Amino acid sequence: MDVATQSHLAALRDLLIYRLGELRADLHAAELAAADSRDRAPGLDDVHDMKDAATQRSDVELMSAQTRRDQDELALVEAALQRLDAGTYGDCAACGEPIALARLQAQPAAPRCAGCQAAFEKASRRA
Repeated sequence: MDVATQSHLAALRDLLIYRLGELRADLHAAELAAADSRDRAPGLDDVHDMKDAATQRSDVELMSAQTRRDQDELALVEAALQRLDAGTYGDCAACGEPIALARLQAQPAAPRCAGCQAAFEKASRRA
């Protein structure tokens, strides 16, 4: 492995570790906010104004969606760090070809090359 590759891998590892910390902090903050909200706010059954109830339901759904997105990204980041440790980082999980450095710099946790990711997303939309 050449020096440039090692330096790119070290920089990408740093990005992944930084993002891992951000996601863990965000998920912890969401847990605390949800617990605080449950302790202080009335339940949906206690709200008598339909607009307030709709707003409360929307807020709960939004927080839940954000938490799921963060949990999914956390799993991708952890998997990328495992691939780095295993020496398989940068290889597409679908076709096995190298993932372009520009893609990894933009999305360090990317498990697939751009072409395979596009095919994956297209297939997911159909399902």
